[in-house]
Amino acid sequence: MRPRRPRRAEGGRRAEGSDAIDLEIESIAAGGDGVGRVGRLVAFVPRTAPGDAVSVRLYERAGGRFARGELLAVRRAGPNRVDPPCPHYDGDRCGGCQLQHLSYEAQLVAKGRIARDAITRIARRPVEDVQVEASPRHWRYRSKLTLEIRRQGSGSWIAGLHRFDEPDDVFSLDDCPITDARVVACWRDILRAASDLPPADRLRGSVRVTVDGFVFVLDGGTTWERAAAIRAAVPSLTEVWWRPDGGSRRLIERGQHVPGLAGASFSQVNDDVAALLRTHVVERAMSYSPESAVDAYAGSGATATALAALGVRVTAIEADRRAAAMSARSLPTGSRSISARVEDVLQSVLPADALIVNPPRSGISGQVASVIAKVEPPPRVLLYVSCDPATLARDLSRLARYDIASLRAFDMFPQTAHVETVCELVPAAAIS
Repeated sequence: MRPRRPRRAEGGRRAEGSDAIDLEIESIAAGGDGVGRVGRLVAFVPRTAPGDAVSVRLYERAGGRFARGELLAVRRAGPNRVDPPCPHYDGDRCGGCQLQHLSYEAQLVAKGRIARDAITRIARRPVEDVQVEASPRHWRYRSKLTLEIRRQGSGSWIAGLHRFDEPDDVFSLDDCPITDARVVACWRDILRAASDLPPADRLRGSVRVTVDGFVFVLDGGTTWERAAAIRAAVPSLTEVWWRPDGGSRRLIERGQHVPGLAGASFSQVNDDVAALLRTHVVERAMSYSPESAVDAYAGSGATATALAALGVRVTAIEADRRAAAMSARSLPTGSRSISARVEDVLQSVLPADALIVNPPRSGISGQVASVIAKVEPPPRVLLYVSCDPATLARDLSRLARYDIASLRAFDMFPQTAHVETVCELVPAAAIS
């Protein structure tokens, strides 16, 4: 394995490091770094695997107890180290994936430990080993790809991802094997028409495949006179959205579109695992025989609709008006969709027999936690769907009134360190 360059420090300077030392990697930390110890010093080293014997250079020491490490060489590979199939992973030090060098089975073990460690260490809740539901597809599962777009000195454009050890540096992406090949092909078509992009040096774009075509969302620039030319050059695009610098996102071009189907923002990145997770949430909710339920951060209403189809009276809450409108169209009479922030309306729609929260990565706010902690009577079940075990654990510390009945994880993003977790909570008196 060729040496890694140390990550840039503040202001673009190289981080100063120590002399090379030998290290045994013990586990994988949240974020995907391998963890080893030198005496009482804990070292976090990207691109290492449990059981690896490695040579590293330590830098960015924090408080004498923790340090970041630069991998210099793998002297002995651990039993679960594999050769990453993506040439960008090693060749360009791509930061999009963190775990391609681990076997898939080892990735699931690592993610289960990440989830369990967060709950026991941050929330101080005792939990058993966390089962992680595998993704049916380990590759080509992503229906969306977001890239940085940079203008080169020659005036040409590149689109790519950040390097994990130099986050300000973007390399040109040729392929992304965790992304649907059709999305990658659509990106190539867009780049062939890059002369029609806004006149700016830095942009950011995403392409998502939907049931009726491709949606392109572009952020950046102040004027975009040739947006129509982009869609004409890439006829597979059904929608083109733009958020100019300092402005709000708006639809600027639309092709033939199937009415009532998902648009720019609301389909899942990994549909297979999203369906498994949704089935689990609905099954756990229905095991409490609810007559009423609140689905907070409901998105386009897939979970709310599934519960309503089973006879539950559902209130879905979603701040995005388009997603809330989609939810409203799919819910039967007796259920409803509210377009509002959860903070603003949750108290008014409780109590309910079942409460589902699926917040963004930042977790629920203190205001939402307070409402859940104080509502009378409390829901029979609170199902917290989390995309970040650390914020889930933080929020559990705010919800001491509830005990953990079950904890299940889902591998929504294979080859990365991200893991989705479903925490089933019940009022403390409900567990004997």
